[in-house]
Amino acid sequence: MDISLILKIAGVGILVAVASQILSKSGRDEQAMFVTIAGILVTLMLLITQIRELFDLIVSVFGM
Repeated sequence: MDISLILKIAGVGILVAVASQILSKSGRDEQAMFVTIAGILVTLMLLITQIRELFDLIVSVFGM
């Protein structure tokens, strides 16, 4: 695992938190929720390759 992946996820989290707070304070709660969901999806897209490598490693270790 590379440190850049952790930094990317932290950056997305900070941006989503700030955008969500700004939208929430201005009365746009639905848009704040959509920003949060979009941040979760972006994070999952960043992690999907790491999850696939983990499953491949588990299969190779247990020989399924």
